[in-house]
Amino acid sequence: MILSDKIINLRKKAGWSQEELAEQLGVSRQSVSKWESAQSIPDMDKIVKMSSLFSVSTDYLLKDEIGEDEAAPQVDSSSEPGLRRVSMEEASEYMGYRKEAAPRMAFSTMLCVASPIMLILLCGLSDAGKIMENVAVGAGLCVMMVMVAVAVLGFIRSGSASARFAFLEKEAFETEYGVTGLVRKRKEEFRETYTRVNSICTVICILSVLPLFISIILNASDFMYIVSICVLLAVVSAATYGFVRVGTVMASYDKLLEEGEYTKENKANAGGSAGFSTVYWLVITAAFLIMNFTGVRDAWIIWPVAGVLFAAIRIIFRAIFKR
Repeated sequence: MILSDKIINLRKKAGWSQEELAEQLGVSRQSVSKWESAQSIPDMDKIVKMSSLFSVSTDYLLKDEIGEDEAAPQVDSSSEPGLRRVSMEEASEYMGYRKEAAPRMAFSTMLCVASPIMLILLCGLSDAGKIMENVAVGAGLCVMMVMVAVAVLGFIRSGSASARFAFLEKEAFETEYGVTGLVRKRKEEFRETYTRVNSICTVICILSVLPLFISIILNASDFMYIVSICVLLAVVSAATYGFVRVGTVMASYDKLLEEGEYTKENKANAGGSAGFSTVYWLVITAAFLIMNFTGVRDAWIIWPVAGVLFAAIRIIFRAIFKR
């Protein structure tokens, strides 16, 4: 098979038009058309780019005697028996689904973070003598459970719809020709949005403590301290929405590329740490409820403390489990 035929074959397998291939290589559509009709030959720089884009060797592109069964020796030499292969259609479907599901995942996470706000506020009103304690605790718990239930429903819907793609974060796999190039291109296009949203949300989280500091400066009442904590949680929950929305999309690219937290090594060590977040927050919620029912004053403080310590404890847990 000559070079022109190989370019046509690889481009069609990737599902790209001549215009799309030309855009990724930084040339005109006419140049690609001439390559495919054997009217001209791409220079070595473009050969190297196509090698990376289609995940094939330069030898395959340049040597006519190398057949289609040797199109991607880099993948074949490192592949393992029984590895699942991800096609271009599956990769595109998965990326589209995660982009569509990102707002729902972000909203569910935001509800979880904001769920204790009403309970904390009502308990503050109870301490201030505005309402009875049993009414405050009962109503606050009802609101919290409803918010958590709605959030869990969102997580379940997202999880059931993506069940057939669960192997991407649990198992090693290999991709068909062109998948890596397509995913990497989309990841680079999304990186600016990802960085901008993360930066804004980080600043929002840092500024969320300002109401609490202002209460300290003004020597405000205990109830105002509680209001400040509620504002803090509300602001952090809004920032969480942004973090999760862009993080869900970026994670879909990392899973397909097996980068970041989804490398083969991390997948091999992920079994024992998979349920850490669930167990952690269930323990924190149980501790909060016990403290409330036993009359511990300022039990709400457990939420901001747990939030601050979560990342550090998770890192330590994963390091211990890996060892």
